[in-house]
Amino acid sequence: MASGVTVDEAVLTIFNDMKVRKAQASEEDRKKRKKAVLFCLSEDKKRIIMEEGKEILQGDEGDPYLTFVKMLPPADCRYALYDATYETKETKKEDLVFIFWAPENSPLKSKMIYASSKDAIKKKFTGIKHEWQVNGLDDIKDRKTLAEKLGGASVISLEGLPLTD
Repeated sequence: MASGVTVDEAVLTIFNDMKVRKAQASEEDRKKRKKAVLFCLSEDKKRIIMEEGKEILQGDEGDPYLTFVKMLPPADCRYALYDATYETKETKKEDLVFIFWAPENSPLKSKMIYASSKDAIKKKFTGIKHEWQVNGLDDIKDRKTLAEKLGGASVISLEGLPLTD
């Protein structure tokens, strides 16, 4: 923990809720599950917290991936968890993706503290298979880029939408 930044307990709770998929969950409960969440540094830059109002629920309307991309601040860093639903030629899958958003035009100080604090949050997120560092909208706006991270050429759809667009 080079930066001395700690991870807020609420961040861990959100991660565990997103990680545990309850097979017997009702449709109502499923819709309340988080699809994507942004995490930022607290005002004093000492803790990683959930960013107020920056979440998407499973039951929200519209394309969750596009909504997620629009939530990212254009000129500052963030960490994110995205619960990707995708399909390969063989099967349907759901995987959590840890995203480190560090756009090129972020302040240098912000990039440095987010980069040096990344391990603190990553260590708490046990069992994450996919990690993605994104440095700008060009890297993330095309869903094919995420599909590539999840399973390469075998992925045929993301969030129910084919990758052929």
